[in-house]
Amino acid sequence: MIIGLLAGCDHPNRSINNGPKLTQVVNNYSHDGMIHLSGGSFQMGTDDPDFPDAKPAHSVVVKDFWIDKHEVTNAQFRQFVDATHYLTIAEQQPNPADFPGVDPAMIVPGSAVFTPPDHQVSLDNPMQWWKYIPAASWQHPLGPGSTIKGRENYPVVQVCYEDALAYAKWAGKRLPTEAEWEFAARSGKPGAIYYWGNELHPNRKIMANNFQGHFPDHDLGTDGFKGVAPVMSFPANAFGLYDMEGNVWEWCNDFYRPDYYSHSPQADPTGPADSFDPDDPKSVVRVQRGGSFICSEQYCMRYKAGSRGKGEVKSASNNLGFRCVADSH
Repeated sequence: MIIGLLAGCDHPNRSINNGPKLTQVVNNYSHDGMIHLSGGSFQMGTDDPDFPDAKPAHSVVVKDFWIDKHEVTNAQFRQFVDATHYLTIAEQQPNPADFPGVDPAMIVPGSAVFTPPDHQVSLDNPMQWWKYIPAASWQHPLGPGSTIKGRENYPVVQVCYEDALAYAKWAGKRLPTEAEWEFAARSGKPGAIYYWGNELHPNRKIMANNFQGHFPDHDLGTDGFKGVAPVMSFPANAFGLYDMEGNVWEWCNDFYRPDYYSHSPQADPTGPADSFDPDDPKSVVRVQRGGSFICSEQYCMRYKAGSRGKGEVKSASNNLGFRCVADSH
């Protein structure tokens, strides 16, 4: 295998050194499909003992900003690729020099796909439900034979941080800071256990696309979906934003450090100057937020308010996407 694992997240890590291919074409920036948020103060993070890297909960102030109403879709990413001829990391040929000791025949373009077993397994080894699938990419999220045809309104997946950043620059936008993302997700609900409130299923209503059933082998699909759902399939939050929890993880611009909250500035924090992940100290790691369709009460639970994810900047998977923000002018 040419992938490793970021412990504490629910998707794997593919470290390669080749960079994105991008023709420098910039789209005309528009606020269409975005929500304008008036800035303010909120309590960021959580003191929940299940999430030690999100401690301590602390006061943060953010400025006004615009944010995409929903995750970037396959149709939107297609416009970007058609305009720029961009080639995502997953579509590029990895450099064999980055994988010493690995059979060169195994070093091929591809990405990570959630491939659950058909039986119960221990939850201490995520490689039991993740596989590196050759030719898996944003256009073929599950590998050869899969397609995004008819799924134009689904969030684009199999995009690494560098891919998301390239799209954001083309769109005249940027990736959100972690503080902006959480401010938007909390939507004025301080102290809530979940971004929508204190009950997982208020009045028996499913509020987000996550995993129901016995993880990872038996997804009941009680929420109507086994895997990714189309954007806006679940209720919007009080700010009018969709899927700020569950469905797919979302890239933020901040470097990841587990101790950052203990000394981050109060006003508009943009993350530490560099990254450090004790589980993967040699990699460059950025923050991810919101959890995904793989998160459940048995595993991950990072759709809970204030919790954090992380990912190596060239790694992608079929439960990982993004949305963009823009400064308020």
